[in-house]
Parts: sequence; C-alpha cells; structure tokens
Amino acid sequence: MCGIVGYCGPKKASEVLLEGLKRLEYRGYDSAGICISDKGKFRTIKRKGKIKDLREIVPGDLEGNTGIGHTRWATHGEVTDANAHPHSDDSGKIVLVHNGIIENFQTIKNRLIDEGHTFISDTDSEVISHLIASRYSGNLEDAVRESVFLLKGTYGIAVMHRDIPNKIVGVRNGSPLVLGIGNSEMFIASDVTAIMAHTKQVIYLEDKELVVITPDTYKTFNFNEQELQKKIENIGWDLEQIEKDGHEFFMEKEIFEQPESILRAFVGRIDKDGATGHLGGLNMTPAELLNVKRIQIVAAGTSFYAGMVGAYLIESIARIPASTELASEVRYKNPVVQPDTLYFVVSQSGETADTLYAMKELQRKGARVLGVCNVVGSTIPRKSDGGVYIHSGPEIAVASTKAFTSQITVFYILTLILARMRHLSFEEGLRIVSALERFLENLKKFFQIL
Repeated sequence: MCGIVGYCGPKKASEVLLEGLKRLEYRGYDSAGICISDKGKFRTIKRKGKIKDLREIVPGDLEGNTGIGHTRWATHGEVTDANAHPHSDDSGKIVLVHNGIIENFQTIKNRLIDEGHTFISDTDSEVISHLIASRYSGNLEDAVRESVFLLKGTYGIAVMHRDIPNKIVGVRNGSPLVLGIGNSEMFIASDVTAIMAHTKQVIYLEDKELVVITPDTYKTFNFNEQELQKKIENIGWDLEQIEKDGHEFFMEKEIFEQPESILRAFVGRIDKDGATGHLGGLNMTPAELLNVKRIQIVAAGTSFYAGMVGAYLIESIARIPASTELASEVRYKNPVVQPDTLYFVVSQSGETADTLYAMKELQRKGARVLGVCNVVGSTIPRKSDGGVYIHSGPEIAVASTKAFTSQITVFYILTLILARMRHLSFEEGLRIVSALERFLENLKKFFQIL
C-alpha cells in the first residue's frame, strides 16, 4: 500500500511532493519521507507518523526543484524513522524510494556487507540503493538496469544521484508506476491521484520498463536498453472528484455518489428493443459467447465479493456454471484451463498485484481473460483480451463502495446478455431491464431522502 511521488521542474519540489503524498494517504501508511536535491546536496527528511508530522519538520529553506517522496507501510523492519523512505547508500550519493517486496534482499545484503557496505535500516529497500551504488560508474540508468537484473520480487522504484541534478530514474516490475508530463516539468508516481493537480497527461509503465525524466524531457526503455515510444494517455477525472466536497470522509462521499456511478455503469448498455444488453469491449462474437460452457471470476478484496454476486447471477439466471476464486489462490497454484471456460478478472484499480499475476498465468495456459475495471489505461485493461470499464470515477476510500455496486451492475448486464442468448424469453428479459430501471429511480429517491 506504499506510495511514490517524484518531481523535476521549476516549482519548489518539497511542496509538490508533500501535496502528492497527502493525496496518497488513502492507501494506508505508517511513515513518510522526502529527499530534495538542493544546491548540490541531498536533504532527506523522514519520520514515522502522518504526513502532517512530516510537514512540521520540513525546513522552510528547502528550495530544491527535484525530489522524491514516499509513504511506507512496514513490511521489513519496525515502524521507525530509520526504516522510513527514502533510503541511501553509504556515500549518500544514491537515494531512492521503493514499493514492493524484494524476495532475495538478504542474500544481496550479506554479499554487500562482505564488500564493506554498512546498513542503517532493516528494510529490503535500502539494499537496492547500495546495490545501485556498487554498480555505478557514471551512468545512473545503466547502474539501475544492472541492479534490477539481480532483484527477485516486485518493485516500483524512483532513484536520484547527488552528482546528477534534475534527473530521476524510475523502473517498474510488478508495482505500478506512472509518468506525468507537464509544462517544463515531469512527475513520477505510483498512482495518478498524486499528480492530477499538475497534469492530466500520463504514460503508464509496463513491467520491466525504465523511465528517465528531467524537467523538459523523458525517455522510456525496456530492460534491453531499447528506447520505447509510449502512448500518452489523458486522465478522465477532474481534480474535484478526488476531493471530499464537503463530506467528512471519502467513504461517505462515495456512498452518496452511487446513484451517479451506477448510472454510468448502466447507461448505453441496455437494448430495450431486444430486452438484452451490450458490452462492446468484450471482443467476442455472439457465437463465441454462446459456446462458453463455464465462467470463472478471479479477484481480490472487495472485488472478490462482487465476483461472488456475479457468479450467482450468471449461474441462477443465465444457467451457466460459474464460480469465483481468490486471485492469490490462482496465482500460486497450477490452474487447469478449459477451452470452453471464459475468465473474468475484476479490479477497481486495474493494478491489483495478485489479480495481475493470476491473469498472466491463466493467459499463459491459453485462457481468454476479460477484465472488469474502473481505472482507464491501467494494466489489466491493457493486458486482458477484452473487458468492461465500470466508469465509477476515482474511488479513494477503503473499503470500496461505489466501485463494488458498479461491478455488480456490469455483472447484471453481462448475465442478461448471456441469458437472452440461451433460454431467457423476451418477456423475462424485459422484466429484468424494467427492474434495473426501477432500481435506479428508487436509488435516486432514497439518497434524496437522506
């Protein structure tokens, strides 16, 4: 649940980073920190506790324009100032922030200790900074690339070198990282909400990709040093949508947004003339849908519960055997893939690690996997074989509310499509369509009363 923000540009970096970290608070964390490149020196401030506690100790004279920040949820080591990010090597020239888990960190750490390195934290993340320093010979990108080849696990990383001002190197493998493109300024973040106040133009990094940013330029590469031409996406949300808008809590706000969010999942997807629905993004012909003999839904967290409802609807109304399985279970076993089974992966963010890995494993075994996601341009929609956006808008609160109900709405429409292709009569289909419409009307009335 950790968060990353990085900035290169004309603005005071500390303010940009603190603002971005504040927008990532919803992810959960126990400590936070920033490092600013200021007049040829690194100035690192970090502490356990909340962003407001960190802000209180950030010096007012911190004027640098390039920096990285992080919110940490403890995995390796206790909740302490020393274990908070950013981390650096012995010389203090390499500094980084890291999301993810490095599975072989202890082996690497032992080797580095034998080479004379000294560690001050208990984290797996500090090992990466020392490893990069040990590989550095004048080119930061090369040192990062050589280092990540030795890492086993997941990581989203942002790295700076003290002697190279106004440059940040980012790398992704299994942990989200996005590049933000501004006007003579560039951003790196683990979540678009951290940078939406400054830009809506973003590039989503794929696994085993590296990005280099300066205030005016960016370049993306794969791990084989080939430069990539990535598509620039436009964030479809407005800044106001990630504010509380007068509510005390984000969950309260998002509960009250459900009449609109469910309508967005519903509108344009009902065919009253045919008493059915349509979901164009499935990328399947009617004949292919008709040949589906079983449906399996794979998800984690609240999306898993939406999947359970979806499986019940499909089985009871469309009369197709359906089941739901936790993504973590699929990820770590050897699933049997049947050619007549259609798989759905469900994720609000489209970046849920277990769900992503489960999807890749299923596809590797020949499965057709469709996504049900909220965040446009996220990894699951890009890597799946088709799917459906729920269009809930940004969901900040944990646990999910409006995304959950929108996911169920999509499963209702899917069920209607599948049932009408098989045994469901026009009259029964129209009854379900009418019931969904009445539900939307009653939902609006209910929230008007509250």
